[in-house]
Amino acid sequence: MDEIISMSHGNGGKKTSSLIENIILPSFDNKALNSLGDGALLSVSANIAFSTDSFVIYPYFFPGGDIGKLSVCGTVNDLLMCGSIPKYLSLSLIVEEGLKIDELKKIIDSISKTAEKANVKIVTGDTKVVDRGHGHGIYINTAGIGEKIKGIDLGRHRIEKGDKVIVTGSVGNHGISILCARENLLEGDIVSDCAVLNDVVNTILSFGHDVKILRDPTRGGVATTLNEFVEKSSLSIELLEDKIPVDLNVKTACDLLGLDPLYSANEGKVLIVAAPDAADNIVNSLRKLELSKDAQVIGEVVDYMPSKVILRSSFGGRRILDKLSHDILPRIC
Repeated sequence: MDEIISMSHGNGGKKTSSLIENIILPSFDNKALNSLGDGALLSVSANIAFSTDSFVIYPYFFPGGDIGKLSVCGTVNDLLMCGSIPKYLSLSLIVEEGLKIDELKKIIDSISKTAEKANVKIVTGDTKVVDRGHGHGIYINTAGIGEKIKGIDLGRHRIEKGDKVIVTGSVGNHGISILCARENLLEGDIVSDCAVLNDVVNTILSFGHDVKILRDPTRGGVATTLNEFVEKSSLSIELLEDKIPVDLNVKTACDLLGLDPLYSANEGKVLIVAAPDAADNIVNSLRKLELSKDAQVIGEVVDYMPSKVILRSSFGGRRILDKLSHDILPRIC
């Protein structure tokens, strides 16, 4: 096997076959994929969730993960936010000429381990090779199918005044970790929260109709995601600054760099709007899981400033949190 990717790995010939048979197929062994058809025939329920995402992150290895792990977490978590059980993924690799084969193997291995943890199967895919200097190493696209959970109704239409806003842990970790890795800042002190959220979401959805909407606050962070909940509505959201969990190292980095962790991406957290009577029970249940041990009620749905997200400081002052209006850091996912 060659040590680096060459253009001939993408020409559909012997090297393409060798790449697929020696690196990709052994990591994702299942009947649907092994047939190597142009698509996969799958068994699903009548109601499905479908999502797709592309990953261009740089660096493609970072503290807490890599582009392979992220590509599975991103799509699996999007399916979970729809109230579905993730089942199947497609995997498309756009690999740059010159990428080390050993690095590709590490990424494929990471995809395999993360898919196993999320209990999903890679059932179809594609591999392309682009000229040196045109792909920044590797890009990945994953699309996913999930089976809709009966009786679960999630969406903005269900949010009401008095509902509570919950976050499952500290905010801003992923975006700040990528910034530090890219710029060699605070090396090793900040780790991405990249994770599949099956157990966390299953715990949340066990509360049924009391759960109004779920979202993982990725690009744009918590502030932008909450704005999407209430924009063009008569409702608003008030957050309590001293209730929002932020890791000390993330806070320190944001203070040094003049950034706000509420606008920094997460890849392993959930924002929840839930009925007020159930909020404390949801938090207590989430705190029993390692991934959500720092879950916290951070705010409430109100109506005194329609379509706005308001942050109330511990001193009683208030400021409006708009959607993110500029790139804090490009290519974080």
